[in-house]
Amino acid sequence: MTEAEMTSVDTVLRTVPSYICDVWWTPSETPHDAPTVRDASTGEPLAHVSTAGLELAEVVRYGREVGQRSLADFTFHQRALKLKELAQFLNERRAELYEISAKTGATKIDNLVDIDGGIGVLFTFGSKGRRELPNSNLVIDGPLEVLSRDGSFIGEHIYTRIPGVAVQINAFNFPVWGMLEKFAPAFLAGVPSIVKPATPTGYLTEAMVRLMVDSGILPAGSIQLISGSARELLDELDYRDLVAFTGSAATAKALKAHPHVVYGGVRFTSETDSLNAAILGPDAVPGTPEFEAFVRSVVTEMTVKAGQKCTSVRRTIVPEAIKDEVIAALAARLREKVVLGDPRAEGVTMGALASLDQLVDVRAAVQTMLDAGGELAYGSLETPSVTRLDGSQGAVRDGAFMSPVLLSWADSAAPEVHNLEAFGPVSSVIGYRSLDEAIRLAALGAGSLVASVCSNDPLIVQQLVSGIAAHHGRVLVLNREDARSSTGHGSPVPHLVHGGPGRAGGGEELGGIRSVYHHMQRTALQGSPNMLTAVTGVWHPGADRHFDVVHPFRKSLAELRIGDAFASELREVSLQDVTDFANSTGDTFYAHTDQEAAAANPFFPGIVAHGYLLLSWAAGLFVEPAPGPVLANYGLENLRFITPLAAGDSFRVTLTAKQITPREDQEYGEVCWDAILHNQHDEIVATYDVLTLVAKTQNPLNAVTAKVALNG
Repeated sequence: MTEAEMTSVDTVLRTVPSYICDVWWTPSETPHDAPTVRDASTGEPLAHVSTAGLELAEVVRYGREVGQRSLADFTFHQRALKLKELAQFLNERRAELYEISAKTGATKIDNLVDIDGGIGVLFTFGSKGRRELPNSNLVIDGPLEVLSRDGSFIGEHIYTRIPGVAVQINAFNFPVWGMLEKFAPAFLAGVPSIVKPATPTGYLTEAMVRLMVDSGILPAGSIQLISGSARELLDELDYRDLVAFTGSAATAKALKAHPHVVYGGVRFTSETDSLNAAILGPDAVPGTPEFEAFVRSVVTEMTVKAGQKCTSVRRTIVPEAIKDEVIAALAARLREKVVLGDPRAEGVTMGALASLDQLVDVRAAVQTMLDAGGELAYGSLETPSVTRLDGSQGAVRDGAFMSPVLLSWADSAAPEVHNLEAFGPVSSVIGYRSLDEAIRLAALGAGSLVASVCSNDPLIVQQLVSGIAAHHGRVLVLNREDARSSTGHGSPVPHLVHGGPGRAGGGEELGGIRSVYHHMQRTALQGSPNMLTAVTGVWHPGADRHFDVVHPFRKSLAELRIGDAFASELREVSLQDVTDFANSTGDTFYAHTDQEAAAANPFFPGIVAHGYLLLSWAAGLFVEPAPGPVLANYGLENLRFITPLAAGDSFRVTLTAKQITPREDQEYGEVCWDAILHNQHDEIVATYDVLTLVAKTQNPLNAVTAKVALNG
């Protein structure tokens, strides 16, 4: 394309808009030198990118004020339901995102990882938020600490959301997943997001944000998008805010050095360069399922997203004795499986790199590795022949295509193998002669996001994992048992942490509810039981109880209050009761059946009642048997047997409403009851929490609905 033609095209190109203060925004005039993003496969200009004139201070202010205020109107459960609703909305509109994504060089498989994977993160946090967080805006962290002899002064830790914004700076390789995996936990925590995507693929992020906004599901100010440069954004942040960065180690280092991070208390987490390793165990020789699984895994990680993944296998570490066989198997699979070309063309399995600039960088990195002693075992740095959009074969001058490249190294410890990341379809094969050497080679990566260990020998796996775990954020053990079910070396799952030490950035994302806590402040809370109960909405031992003429099991969620309680009368447990329970259950442990042996045990005064006998009888003491708001016993937690109850002793139970959790999308909720058993001497016999499902109103659910409720 000539310069004149380019200028003509430029005059009609749109500028990728930003979404700030709940309106779409573009510069009043796009500068002539604004970056132009292009179709990765054809080089066709797609749009300009510019934030000229954008008031970053106003973006931050709007998030802190409007976003914080609107998100405060919702509990964890309500926000989780919005994530689920949003995921369902986006799931029905994936096709239009696929069409745009193809312009980034992404194939259908790549879209499953990026677009479907990102939507899957929303589903996961929508589910985990309702199952693992309270229906409130505060989380108690860990057990209660009693700080005075009489229990009038206690302490514990709580999590509350940070009062600022979460600035999310994302890389070009995952314009959808990279955004949503940061947005979901921030939103669930109640913290507004300011999304800053990378320029080359930010137009796909903009398309996703547009769908999110158009859904009408998100509260005001909960998400803003900056499409283009935002170099002064950290100038507007302070200790209230968080920055989550994904990108190069050099950029992360520059951001970490910002005065507002170093001195101003801005929270900063990063995920950066990573020379991930896949280690083939010495038992996984050719012909074993592990060898085949290893070859499939390495080729997959080289070619999905054209190798542009922070989790791709960069170092393939194999026994020296079978190194040549591994290289041959990898090369054979690359020849068999890789069809390079425009992802919109039929049959293409690997698309282009994200941009021509990226292509230049990757080729330069590979050339440096070749100059340092690497040998080209497969592939080429020449412009490849590819499948064009029309199905024809040939080179595409302005397409960012690159052949997969496999390098072989005679020197396994060559610095360039372990220091230089070619961020494309490139992997290096190096050999080891002992497991200790394999561990040392993996550690030379100086901190990585993920490593795979492929072996079916438990002792080999144990030694390798123990040796490399501290150098990695995640380790996948691959063998014949999980080869088909594994999500793979390069696929972070929202349930488990994503991040790694050292070169990988030292940060941590995802990990289920752990990532929600990253957006919250942990605070030590001290005070009296009544005051801590008032703050947390959870009853604490020593706080007031309310004994009413109405049994608490007769109260619906609308009527029940924290601290509502019931106290039973004493019930004696005779020797015959203990014997009958032992015979009927088959639990004839000597402490319940043999007086002499029981008395010889330092824990028992003689024959004692079964703990489960006491639990069963305790239920009989506190249960209100008639039909009412209580629908089902949901289970019990935190059971401890404190003092044995000898045959002939008596016990009583006190039940207190400890925590009430309505389900937002059901006509019932969970009630956690503090249960404590005392003997006739007022000594504590047992403590535990009873969980029940309780209707929201006095109109009990019908039998069918109640059954559904019981099944959760």
